[in-house]
Amino acid sequence: MNILSLVNALPGAVAQGLIWGIMAIGVYITYRVLDFADLTVDGSLCTGGAVCIMLMLKGHHVWVAMAGALAAGMLCGMVTGLFHTFMGIPAILSGILTQLGLWSVNLKIMGKANQAINVDKYQLLVSLRFIKNVPFFKNTIFLVILITIVLIGILYWFFGTELGCSLRATGCNDKMARAQGINTDFNRVLGLMISNGLVAFSGALLTQYQGFADINMGRGAIVIGLAAVIIGEAVFGKIFHNFAFLLLGVSLGSIIYYLVLQVVIWLGVDTDLLKLLSALIVAVFLWQFQYGTPFSKPARKGGNG
Repeated sequence: MNILSLVNALPGAVAQGLIWGIMAIGVYITYRVLDFADLTVDGSLCTGGAVCIMLMLKGHHVWVAMAGALAAGMLCGMVTGLFHTFMGIPAILSGILTQLGLWSVNLKIMGKANQAINVDKYQLLVSLRFIKNVPFFKNTIFLVILITIVLIGILYWFFGTELGCSLRATGCNDKMARAQGINTDFNRVLGLMISNGLVAFSGALLTQYQGFADINMGRGAIVIGLAAVIIGEAVFGKIFHNFAFLLLGVSLGSIIYYLVLQVVIWLGVDTDLLKLLSALIVAVFLWQFQYGTPFSKPARKGGNG
């Protein structure tokens, strides 16, 4: 095992971790803020990538394509929210139904299962080729850090507004929120739209980074998102208490997750086992977060932390 090969691979792992970290922030909004188990993300991530790549192939500017991806993701979240609030379908089933429908939608958007884009012919914002030997303002890591900071700033401002506080109240105590005259159904739909908009935005960045959109690119995304959330809370939860820093911790948790995966690959573990490893990582950190340490007796039961 060549340690140099691991060192060379680390910048790519950090870049992927940052991109997936935006998706993890979206998962955090539904999983922690809204208390909604949303499985839509496995489909909306691909939707964001598919919309972005097709708009760019049709000649639109990269930022227009990414705005289209964001809007498409918000539409996906709205569908899930309406399934749950208007039709009364349970949260998990609502996400599964939307995710299932998005498989066909994504195929129609791309016209086939895989759609590539050439970094030499199109002006991409981020790319695997922009990791090294490029000016710092074109470096993928720098740009995604900048985008993440801006998004966290916007979310911090929004959740400090009256509407944002009512959304947090909905996730904290639905009955009490309704008693205070808050429209909890509207807040759930809005929260799902924000969450899946971020997920699709992440998918647009991921598509540019890897140079293609694939119908399977979102499969297992919820596991990666939960891994980032749980790792971020377990590692930085006692350090960060401000909401903005909690979101930053989720992003850092995604980076840790990808660094761990990179080390595992470097150690020669069969790549066919990576999904199994991802599930085990989530399970271990959930155990740690729930009980304080994986190797001690339970300190508490039934809490969300």
